[in-house]
Amino acid sequence: MSKNRNFFTQLKWITSVSRRFSRVDRKGRSAATSMLATLGICFGVMTLTVVMSIMNGFQMTFIDAIMEISSYHIRITEKEAEDSENEEVSRLFYDESSLLKNCSENKNVLSVTTFYEAQTLMTGDTGREKSAVIRAVNPDVYEEDKGFRREIEMLEGSFDLSKPDTIILGSSLANKLRVFEGDIVNLLVLSGGSDVDLFSTDRYFTVAGIFTSGYSEINNNYAFISLESGEKYFGKNAKKIYGMKLVNSNDDVHVISQLKKTNPEYDFQSWRDYNKTFFGALRIEKNMLLLLVALIFVVVGINIYNGMRRLVFERRSEIAILSALGASNSEIKSIFIMRGLTTGAVGALIGIILGLAISINTDVVFKFASSVLYWAQYLTAVIFSPDTVQYIQENSTYAIYANIPARVIFSEVVMISLFGVIAPLFASWAASRNVLKLTVAEVLHHE
Repeated sequence: MSKNRNFFTQLKWITSVSRRFSRVDRKGRSAATSMLATLGICFGVMTLTVVMSIMNGFQMTFIDAIMEISSYHIRITEKEAEDSENEEVSRLFYDESSLLKNCSENKNVLSVTTFYEAQTLMTGDTGREKSAVIRAVNPDVYEEDKGFRREIEMLEGSFDLSKPDTIILGSSLANKLRVFEGDIVNLLVLSGGSDVDLFSTDRYFTVAGIFTSGYSEINNNYAFISLESGEKYFGKNAKKIYGMKLVNSNDDVHVISQLKKTNPEYDFQSWRDYNKTFFGALRIEKNMLLLLVALIFVVVGINIYNGMRRLVFERRSEIAILSALGASNSEIKSIFIMRGLTTGAVGALIGIILGLAISINTDVVFKFASSVLYWAQYLTAVIFSPDTVQYIQENSTYAIYANIPARVIFSEVVMISLFGVIAPLFASWAASRNVLKLTVAEVLHHE
């Protein structure tokens, strides 16, 4: 108990002396240095928070579209049976009811969707051709899968596959084929089982709708038909695929390990492996951006180090007197380390508040910046070149930025805050290592 009381008494004394030095320094030569250090941490934390939030929103727009529409969180496919001579016999190797039962009983699994997938060369009435990925899905997938519905925006028609031989096209795919709702397309070339003709001129589908998503590759390459049409045109040997959605996509490894034990006859592929190259590129891009912006803290830390060394020199008289009165070397160091901790904590707190405020209102900020830039250009043109006023327009790039939904991740905000606190803390510790180079006699002699 006495040790705890001694620790808190010591901490109170260190905080009191550090606060006293801080009040005195507001009127001295170190005032500007202390203020600039706090502002440096503040703007560093604010900038990093905003940049990472916008980057998260930009990347997650792609990632969400891919996982909800294309790859799912986990893809399950049938392994090749050892006895492949008789297809009907090899089909008995799979136990679909057991798989679906185990998935439904797993609390981490949100839903399981069955679909077929094939490659096709599609032609329109105008004679234009375009390769595409054609997926046969349950006609109710748009209503039953909330994630799928959230990422799909219908531009024409509706996601209705209830009628026979209807198809839903991505916006870029439809544009390249020059087809619209109600037009006819033909699956001229279609990959499928051995019982499917590679080339055919009678696989006609009516365009029931045109969609767009947050990822251009899906808009450019994807088309959807019903399961019934897939079974009809893909052949009996078409491989069935199960797309699984999880409550938390980061639980994919744990869920796969559980299902492999009960259903070893199936292959399980995580969204991380299915999109490994693309997601890896996004991760590298984000890490490099984080590294570059984090250099702000290195610069601020160096400035704090130099400023703290000057502060230690200016306070050599007080340091020597405190030492003569019985303060230990570690206690005197802690006074300056506490100063660095306060600088970092105040700067990080203000920076996080400003960063979150900007991140939540990025559309307002970018629209305001666009208006300011427009009026600045307009006034400059009016004053110096009136003939060019009619050509002044708002920069459309800001409108694109304003539509990017910033996404704040709590763990990243905490990490950025820690960077903001650790930088001045480490700089203060480094500057106070040799805090007692002068004795009391030497200090008084110089005075």
